[in-house]
Amino acid sequence: MIKINSDNCTGCGTCVAVCPHGVLEVVAKCSSAVAQERCIECAACQTNCHDAAITVDKGTGCLWVIIKQDTLKQSGPNVGCCGG
Repeated sequence: MIKINSDNCTGCGTCVAVCPHGVLEVVAKCSSAVAQERCIECAACQTNCHDAAITVDKGTGCLWVIIKQDTLKQSGPNVGCCGG
């Protein structure tokens, strides 16, 4: 899960640029997780945030993508995580 500290966020858009699945957008000069369900919890946004405004809690994001694609045969982007 992505948590954004709006007090620290400057709305620079770096997190939007590095997110491989379009989870984030800058809304009203602050980053916002507009598509949380697509997050694979790779933490690219957290790693690249120069303002320390983003925290990613590790969960089952990548595993959920694999289950959806391989087991449930649901379509979606080929995320390329965890060898998938």
